[in-house]
Amino acid sequence: MTRVVVTGMGVISPVGNNVEAFWEALLAGKSGAGPITQFDHSAHKTHFAAEVKGYDPLAHFDAKEVRRLDRHLQFALVSADEAIKSSGLDLSKTDLDHFGVVMGSGIGGLDVLEEQHRVMMEKGPGRVSPLLVPRMIVNMISGQISIKHGLRGPNTSIVTACTTGTHTIGEAYKTITRGHARLMVAGGSEAAITPLSIAGFENMRALSGRNDSPETASRPFTATRDGFVMGEGAACLVLEEYEHAKARGAKMWCEVVGYGSTADAHHMTAPHPDGEGAVRAMRMALRDAGMEPQEIDHINAHGTSTDLNDKIETAAIKQVFGERAYKIAVNSIKSMTGHLLGAAGSVEGVACALSLTHNVVPPTINHYDPDPLCDLDYTPNTKREMPVNAVMSNSFGFGGHNGVIIFSKVR
Repeated sequence: MTRVVVTGMGVISPVGNNVEAFWEALLAGKSGAGPITQFDHSAHKTHFAAEVKGYDPLAHFDAKEVRRLDRHLQFALVSADEAIKSSGLDLSKTDLDHFGVVMGSGIGGLDVLEEQHRVMMEKGPGRVSPLLVPRMIVNMISGQISIKHGLRGPNTSIVTACTTGTHTIGEAYKTITRGHARLMVAGGSEAAITPLSIAGFENMRALSGRNDSPETASRPFTATRDGFVMGEGAACLVLEEYEHAKARGAKMWCEVVGYGSTADAHHMTAPHPDGEGAVRAMRMALRDAGMEPQEIDHINAHGTSTDLNDKIETAAIKQVFGERAYKIAVNSIKSMTGHLLGAAGSVEGVACALSLTHNVVPPTINHYDPDPLCDLDYTPNTKREMPVNAVMSNSFGFGGHNGVIIFSKVR
């Protein structure tokens, strides 16, 4: 049986622009939400988001590259650089024909699309940038990482809304187990804090309206939740065939042991009311891992702070785990990072790997008024030190896309 381990990680997020800063912020229960600074939001209903802070593109790219790379592409490249560097791989001595990339985004380069639409309306089609398409399209994330590092293995992109980041990890894992690669970069990137995106989500009543208290607006599983907080950022993981990693003496953060992927086949935006697609995805991941429900110590929940997701996900967890559900430390780091859409699953994958490494579960902050329908242990407000041997990470996206990954300590 081919085994797959995580040997490198990189992240840029609303609470930290590298893995170390990100982890410190999660354990401290730090919120990344605040007033929007990227555009004039005075005409909008929602005036806050979880933005990446202290990011200087010129610290990572020259001026020409900055003009050619949309914000979501920059985030992806920065997190991939950190992941590959932290893996300890010497690319000059690595078989790059067997080193692939699978990345994704929920929305891609929406900001450049908005910008260039304004140019066309004001100045005519002849002034639209020839770089509009390559800056905007989602597959350019995988393409740019491949080009920069010379990675010539399988190269694909995934767009499954909020499940994207989890699907990329799962598909990279399966690419290695099938023998199509020995190494994969997997992850997601998103930079959707734009006027059009915020307007679209707020008009469908998906965003929190707590303009007076952004830091407490994301409150998953509580009775007073009123929507998610838009976030941005990226994360990448280097997945590696176990024997390959062992042979080079690599540090192994954790092992990827199970993957489940299903569809609700129900509604454009709402989850199935019985959570049956989520249930099947969790059970599929457990079967793939050869594990029993009682072996899961921690669940990184999708936990969006929306009415439907939180109560339906809770019910689905109880269907899968029975009485065991009440003994599992469940959390949602979206209470701190906001919802990074297509990058959420990969950012949360990094958090899962760190929980396994350090035996700590980050808190679900802002959890002071529990919803009676959400009655599990959500690790409220304070980190928890505990043995963490296996973690399940859930992602559920618009269109009924469900993805579940199980990570474990390296066996």
